Amino acid sequence: MISLDEGLSRLLAQARPLGDEPVGLEAAYGRVLAAPLSARGDAPQAAVSAMDGYAVFDADLATTPARLPIAARIFAGAADPAPLEPGTCARIFTGAPVPPGADRVVIQEQVRPDGDAAVFEAAPGAARHIRAAGSDFKVGDVLLEPGRRLDARALVAAAAADRDHLSVYRRPRVVILGTGDELAEPGRALETPGAIPESVSFGVMGLAWAWGGQVIGRRRLPDEPAALEVAARQALDDADVVVVTGGASVGERDFAKSMFPDGALDLIFAKVAIKPGKPVWFARAGARLVLGLPGNPTSAMVTGRLFLAPLLAGLSGRDPVEALAWREAVLGAPLKPAGDRETLERGRILNGRVQALSDQDSGAQRALAAADVLIRRYPSSPAAEVGEIVSVLDF
Repeated sequence: MISLDEGLSRLLAQARPLGDEPVGLEAAYGRVLAAPLSARGDAPQAAVSAMDGYAVFDADLATTPARLPIAARIFAGAADPAPLEPGTCARIFTGAPVPPGADRVVIQEQVRPDGDAAVFEAAPGAARHIRAAGSDFKVGDVLLEPGRRLDARALVAAAAADRDHLSVYRRPRVVILGTGDELAEPGRALETPGAIPESVSFGVMGLAWAWGGQVIGRRRLPDEPAALEVAARQALDDADVVVVTGGASVGERDFAKSMFPDGALDLIFAKVAIKPGKPVWFARAGARLVLGLPGNPTSAMVTGRLFLAPLLAGLSGRDPVEALAWREAVLGAPLKPAGDRETLERGRILNGRVQALSDQDSGAQRALAAADVLIRRYPSSPAAEVGEIVSVLDF
């Protein structure tokens, strides 16, 4: 049995991007950029007005008040406006190209329209209200670096660069195999004597999507070796990552590893000295990765958050360490001494402080829904009092 840090170190060594693929801009949200994104042109392409107002020559406003005829009206999207003639002005709108020769745009609030002319009662201030060509970025400028997760702001930059397709890292394909004779699909468990709703795979599926995976299959399987072996072979054919839930304890019907073909698994670790979740295991099967999670809901979600999240983040092109952003928090309620294994207590942030939930049972699902952080307790940690600092991970 290895420590949490050792388990994570071995897992992170496998969490490398799977390769890249092109996607359309409309499908790029949440993906991770695989190549530098550079601009196809200048922005703006020509000098444009930053405000609604009037384009003028400075010399024509040397003495105010001044009355200038409006020689043109220029809207955003206009192409190649005619040069501005001395002694005239042009009505101009935000984003419209500034006519050649104009020195500034005077905002409309400082100008009084007078028929076909504009009256400038006082000299304008220092602001010119003109965005110079290329003032945002120039052709060839790199706007986004590889590894950037494409959030809403990044998509604005990508579209502004005039890119309709982006090179992104491929999402790891995930198949989830939930094992156990006692499991039934939600909505049917009460009609089956002895059955309980299969809940774990839905939480694992949510984790997978949240951290960059593409869930292509979720199967509920009985503890029957033949059915398990067929499902395991198919999963290895289809997926980059196979997640097996349950079947990893010491019992007569635990087939989590034996369901895979003989010699297929190169075990990276078999158990981790943590509570909950000691039975978590991790293996490579050729080009595929297999992660085994406990069958108890809380144990599965804790270990999934610790191991599946960084694995999928790294495979999808993100820095996997982003998924392990431990931070300090102040205790709002005391903690009991920890046991001989590293413990991940489920907790909540209340009024800026963290406190452990009263129900820490590995099968508790109501308490699981209430938790928003994991509190890290090292082996044999003494009791902790209100106001002490603990390490937490967003759950």
